[in-house]
Amino acid sequence: MNSSVIRYILGYILKIEGVMLLFPCVTALIYQENEGIYYLGTALLCLFLGILSTIKKPASFVFYLKEGCVATALSWIVFSLFGCLPFYFTGEIPDFTDALFETVSGFTTTGSSILSDVEALSHCSIFWRSFTHWIGGMGVLVFLLAIIPMSGGSHINLMRAESTGATVGKLVPKVKYTARILYIIYIGLSVIQLIFLLLGRMPLFDAINTTFATAGTGGFGIKNNSLAGYSTYIQWVTTIFMLLFGVSFNTYYYILYRNFKRAFESEEVRYYLLIIAAASAFIFFNILDTASGIADALTQAAFQVVSIMTSTGFSTVDFDQWSQSCRTVLVALMFIGACAGSTGGGIKVSRFILMFKTVLKEFNSYIHPKSVKKIKVDKKPVEHEVVRSVNVYFITFFLVFALSVFFVSFDGKDLTTNFTAVATTLNNIGPGLNMVGPTQNFGFFSPFAKYVLMFDMIAGRLELFPLLILFHPAIWKDMVMQRWEMLKKGE
Repeated sequence: MNSSVIRYILGYILKIEGVMLLFPCVTALIYQENEGIYYLGTALLCLFLGILSTIKKPASFVFYLKEGCVATALSWIVFSLFGCLPFYFTGEIPDFTDALFETVSGFTTTGSSILSDVEALSHCSIFWRSFTHWIGGMGVLVFLLAIIPMSGGSHINLMRAESTGATVGKLVPKVKYTARILYIIYIGLSVIQLIFLLLGRMPLFDAINTTFATAGTGGFGIKNNSLAGYSTYIQWVTTIFMLLFGVSFNTYYYILYRNFKRAFESEEVRYYLLIIAAASAFIFFNILDTASGIADALTQAAFQVVSIMTSTGFSTVDFDQWSQSCRTVLVALMFIGACAGSTGGGIKVSRFILMFKTVLKEFNSYIHPKSVKKIKVDKKPVEHEVVRSVNVYFITFFLVFALSVFFVSFDGKDLTTNFTAVATTLNNIGPGLNMVGPTQNFGFFSPFAKYVLMFDMIAGRLELFPLLILFHPAIWKDMVMQRWEMLKKGE
């Protein structure tokens, strides 16, 4: 275990967070808010600790997937612990557990909140709360790979640990340039959305925060009614960009380089759009009688389907009041999620495609026992290792899900609340049903339940294994033994 490179990465993470905490300080200056001093103090603390951790460079930057997973999981935990301090120190979220819950929800782009009155926050805290979505959307380590001078050729292990989907590859030969391309696309789409929101006469502050929450598919609203109070134009712009941020960024890369055949041959994107269209149509016809008209029903259906499927979690209507069939569709969409390689959450469409093709292959083997048929996606054979990893992921996911529902049930809330609270946090959605519906919040849960849900948020964002590996005794044994050897050598 190369613990020195993990320490070095965590140091850089703190320095990055320190710089990012300066943005709400600027917001505080603009709006003349005293809360900015706490953001400045936290920024200086992060920079100080980050510099201390990176003064001494590791002897070797080579690390394997094990170190990549540990570094990734610890980075998100450290980022959240320091990121919650301004909320706590300003007194705007006076309970540390609640402040941590809100921050973890922000960085993991979940959007579940403990706040009953978002509008009571200062402008700088609202900005930081939304900014955490944008930071976490593409991933803090992808940003790290794009800027820090590391060498050793094993950076793909960091990207694999943080990126979403069954497989993770490079767009170009060097991981650093892949990370930069991803961020260029991310920033470009964010800027385009911001322009369209401003064209709809949305105030600049509102537009910036809405863009952050949409790009990261996080869903923190800056109004108590989320986006319900904005115009139909704003809602449709947000719907379209939620959908776009739920598409794999590889698709945009191929479009930029005019490789249209590669861009549009993706089965995952086709099924992603098909599921959204089918779910929107189903809900549209079900709510047509209760909506203000055809246009209103279409807006509500499309917005909520895209919001839930992409794991953004914005709301324009209390969908908890819809029929049981509509709510069942939304819960199913929570689990399916967006495309792999996007900022969206959930299990991912690609995994469901592989799962169904595996089931079909098994059926065929009963009918034609001697047949040998490879599973193909995008007309390319899928390696057995990938299929195996998807199967293991599904098993692990539902084990974690079942245990989380069990632990949260100790609070004594109803099954629908517990089930959807875990579903929405583990899939990084935001709102659930009943007591955690779109007009409610998570503040009523006990501290124990909140920590279970925070675990689910981080586990869901990192796709389980990078966080679960921290609980393996061998990891800590390796780190202790390596530290002991270093101490004996006087290092």
